[in-house]
Amino acid sequence: MTKRKLTEDEQLLQAYEAGEFRPVPLTKAEIRKWQEVARATLAKDQRVNVRMSSALLSGLKARAADEGLPYQTLIASVLHKFVTGRLVEQRDVSRAKRAKDLPHPARLQSERKSVRAGQRR
Repeated sequence: MTKRKLTEDEQLLQAYEAGEFRPVPLTKAEIRKWQEVARATLAKDQRVNVRMSSALLSGLKARAADEGLPYQTLIASVLHKFVTGRLVEQRDVSRAKRAKDLPHPARLQSERKSVRAGQRR
């Protein structure tokens, strides 16, 4: 029987469990620097109001509940990942199919216009 080659993750885990990693002490200046970076990154100093459909908000709340997060935290996280270039499009057939089942924004707009036109009569 031949031995299976370990993945890099498995090798790192084995090394960690064997005690091969040692903490690297940070200087006080480095600690202060990283504390300031964390404060600046985590500062919530602006309020934003966004209008969205109730279906979208319900979906966000459901997804946040699945993730165990408050929905506003999930929204902020998604926006942060988008701005920093870490939001990666994932091709998921079931999600793509569900997205196709949602009304198209242009269709919603035309429906709203026809409702408004009907209200003016």
